[in-house]
Amino acid sequence: MNLHEYQAKEVLKSFGVAVQEGILATNLTEAEKAYDEITSKTGASFALVKAQIHAGGRGKGGGIKLVKNKEELKSTADEILGMWLKTPQTPGGLSGKGKLVSKVLIAEDAYVPNFEDCKEFYVSILMDRDRQQNVIIYSTEGGMDIEEVAEKTPEKVFKEHIHPTLGLQPYQARQIAFNLGLSGAAYKEMVRFISRLYTAYVKSDASLIEINPTLVNGNNRAIAVDCKMRIDDNALYRHPDLAAQRDEMEEDPTEVEARKHGLNYVKLEGNVGCMVNGAGLAMATMDLIKLYGGSPANFLDVGGTADAERVQKAFEIILRDPDVKLILVNIFGGIVRCDRVAQGIIDAYKNMGKIPVPLVVRLQGTNAKEAKVLIEESGLDVLFAIELKEAAELVAKVLKEQS
Repeated sequence: MNLHEYQAKEVLKSFGVAVQEGILATNLTEAEKAYDEITSKTGASFALVKAQIHAGGRGKGGGIKLVKNKEELKSTADEILGMWLKTPQTPGGLSGKGKLVSKVLIAEDAYVPNFEDCKEFYVSILMDRDRQQNVIIYSTEGGMDIEEVAEKTPEKVFKEHIHPTLGLQPYQARQIAFNLGLSGAAYKEMVRFISRLYTAYVKSDASLIEINPTLVNGNNRAIAVDCKMRIDDNALYRHPDLAAQRDEMEEDPTEVEARKHGLNYVKLEGNVGCMVNGAGLAMATMDLIKLYGGSPANFLDVGGTADAERVQKAFEIILRDPDVKLILVNIFGGIVRCDRVAQGIIDAYKNMGKIPVPLVVRLQGTNAKEAKVLIEESGLDVLFAIELKEAAELVAKVLKEQS
């Protein structure tokens, strides 16, 4: 689950991480009030208007702007609120529709009064799945796209892997501050910043924290000027306060609907709809489709308690994608019974009138024989397979016939 910048900063603050202060606004009146409050605290007329959407590159897309007075605040907030912001990370990229901005963060200008003495860094924490360890990735090139930095000047990107049992060690936080070229008070401040940031990452069950830029201002204070934060969905039951902050307006509506019906669905850009039980089997199924010349149109895990209603809803969601040319159902019956899934397929056919694309079904495991009999006696136009390889071959055959 992704958090907005203003939400992520509140999480960081709760762990003692210094952040760029800001106040959320959803309309022009609230924006003006927030500006007055922020500037009265800082004693400066400068402030930033920051669009709140789940996407990076907001500044380049015109979603983050510095204002110098009340009049600029009014015109800028009015411009950003309600705009469709396009960035490389919004759906469709710069050529897509973008995302609607419904709220903005009116934030302090953290670079005053000593702009010339400020230093920007990049800091992120995430899981390195190859090494099965958390890793802190950091660079002296803050404020820039880290992918571009890594490509052109890889020597400026550092990594500090954290032992899963020992956790972040003091010497590692000091090494990070040293590699960033800091000394004196700024060095000590960065050590504290990194330590608290890692605590926030672990305690909140985050899967990503990215702060770009991390600012060391003229007073040697380390501040999170921006923050991307993603919480592990599987850990949300431990954080009801964070789960309650989920902004479904920022998510794919089909994925939101699927989640409400107990389905784990992710839209992809292929031509073969997939309905599978279990994430591991779903990944293997998509790999095999690709191996045999197809391209998965989605990831869809119906879970271990698939019934007729859930199967029908899965079909409906898959068929909303106009690129789907056929559907592969691949169920391994362990907890879920194959005959129950088969009945769900039959019921879905009847309730929907007809499934308008070819259907390849592979059922293996608990009550697989009974499932095969059910489908055969139903008279449905289904291509039935026993082995996964056989199912993939049928998919390839159908796609070839369609081309």
